[in-house]
Amino acid sequence: MNFKKHIKEQVFKKKIINQIYKYAISEGIYDVGNEESEDLRPDLKYYAFDWDDNLMYMPTKIMVMTENDDEIGMSTEDFAEHRHQIGVENFKYKGSTIVGYSPDPFIYFKEAGENKFLIDSMIAPVGPAWNDFVECLNGGSLFAIITARGHSPQTLRRAVFNLIAKNHNGINKSEIIKNLKIYHEMISKTGSLKEDIDSKKFDADFNGSDLVLKYLDRCLMAPVTYGQGSAANPEEGKKVALRKFISDCRQSAKELVQSLLEKNPILKLSDLVPKFKNDVSFNEVMDDIDIDEFITKNVKIGFSDDDVKNAEAQRDMLSQEYPNEPINVYYTKGGEKRKFN
Repeated sequence: MNFKKHIKEQVFKKKIINQIYKYAISEGIYDVGNEESEDLRPDLKYYAFDWDDNLMYMPTKIMVMTENDDEIGMSTEDFAEHRHQIGVENFKYKGSTIVGYSPDPFIYFKEAGENKFLIDSMIAPVGPAWNDFVECLNGGSLFAIITARGHSPQTLRRAVFNLIAKNHNGINKSEIIKNLKIYHEMISKTGSLKEDIDSKKFDADFNGSDLVLKYLDRCLMAPVTYGQGSAANPEEGKKVALRKFISDCRQSAKELVQSLLEKNPILKLSDLVPKFKNDVSFNEVMDDIDIDEFITKNVKIGFSDDDVKNAEAQRDMLSQEYPNEPINVYYTKGGEKRKFN
């Protein structure tokens, strides 16, 4: 073996890896740790969020009926606790006896409430998953909004765009745009950022808004009762949405990893193993596996929800369909985020 040549190749490889990961590459493919580290690796981390009482404490009410035929509003947090009782048994709620739903209980969670949703999302107190959402956005990571609301996907997309445009509560628009540019240059087949993004016209509200909108188009907005489904029992719709998001994330990660390997032939899959500080099982050398197995083992996805029924449904689905894979559910009832697996 020519040891001088081998050493030069290893030094060159390390420089390539550090150049790729020293800067925040979007898609969740970056380490937010020490930028001076000699061992930076991607983390292949993606995020899925319920909206109400998880990202934000929205003031929107579900309308229920009292024994006196009066309609009163129930908060989303209280609804998560009582929804199994409504229409099944009478119960006391804020001094009234609830006997069932009003004729249109979720009216403000559908098209009729879309303008109010956009306004409320700018002023509502943030929830227990907010810091994860900020981390996700600022890194340019793919994410999903998986909610029982029935607003249009475009309304959810506009709400997130507004939060980014206003640098809301920790969101850093400049950081997002920087990371999206780096990712686009990494994945682009043409090598020309301007040529690619100019092919789709946007109504730009700020410098870089075209990239932000393109990014949001790639994320999954899943209001699972939009045009179908049950807001009272959204578990099945949320499972369908999470399955789609898992597939989307794996495909996106595969495209990025393939692009890195094609543009840097000296690299191999084992050079891209994520650095999981608390899970050494994923730090093993992976020279003998193919790229699909690599993606399955290393793409990390977390879903957070404050409703125990939804959390249980997702946990059970994941344990049956994605056993021993790094996909986790987090339960956020009461304002505290905790692993639910």
